[in-house]
Amino acid sequence: MVINTNTTAQNSSDLLATSSANLAKSLQRLSSGRRIISPEDDSAGLAVSMKFDAQSKRIGAAVGNISNAISFTKTQDGYLGQVNKALNRMSELAVSAQDSTKTTTDLSLYDKEFKQLGSYVTDIAAKDFNGVSLFNATDKQVTIDSDGGKFQMDKINLADTLYTAATSSSATGIATTTTAFTALGNVKAAITKLASDRAQEGVSMSRLNFSKDALTVQKTNIDSANSIISDVDVATESTNFARQNILVQSGTAMLAQANVQGQSVLRLLG
Repeated sequence: MVINTNTTAQNSSDLLATSSANLAKSLQRLSSGRRIISPEDDSAGLAVSMKFDAQSKRIGAAVGNISNAISFTKTQDGYLGQVNKALNRMSELAVSAQDSTKTTTDLSLYDKEFKQLGSYVTDIAAKDFNGVSLFNATDKQVTIDSDGGKFQMDKINLADTLYTAATSSSATGIATTTTAFTALGNVKAAITKLASDRAQEGVSMSRLNFSKDALTVQKTNIDSANSIISDVDVATESTNFARQNILVQSGTAMLAQANVQGQSVLRLLG
């Protein structure tokens, strides 16, 4: 029996320190919901998790871009629906103005409404979405994936000559039956152009929705894979926490017991 070196107490102290560290780490995992608290827990898993996390955030940003682009196209289409109504009415007026039984006064009233509708279409051409022109001569580039891939939304330009020939302030009016015939041709050309633009807009909207749905599925799968790597299994970790807690309590008791053993030497000296 020795006094200066109590190896039993030292071993008990080492085991208690290990159990205490494991208990603290288990508590951190349960409180944070994360399996990897520090790189030493799973260095390779941490590296993969970090890349998954970054990609998930980039996908989320791309989904936001696509959602804004969809809102942009829906706003465009809302205005184009009104342009369609205006052009339809203008074509109706242009045909009515070719009635030889109409007086000059009648034609003047038709012409007034015709030009007001044209002015309305011209005003719509200047509308914007968050400061970005809805109807200009520039194609829109939309980021549609986490790597920065682009989709080009073709422009819808209400300043196109096919529109302005029918709607601008200098466009041919319907004050006479002769000009009404010319105006009708211009309005019909504008309607044809509008039909083409709205069809192209529908193509863009469809493509954007498909891209958004695909990204949403991809993000869900990446988040799921990342969860398997980085998130704690609460059931398993709770069991481990209980185990480490018991080890700490028993280790504390055994360390106390090991320290008491040295006192038996006093009995020999007495």
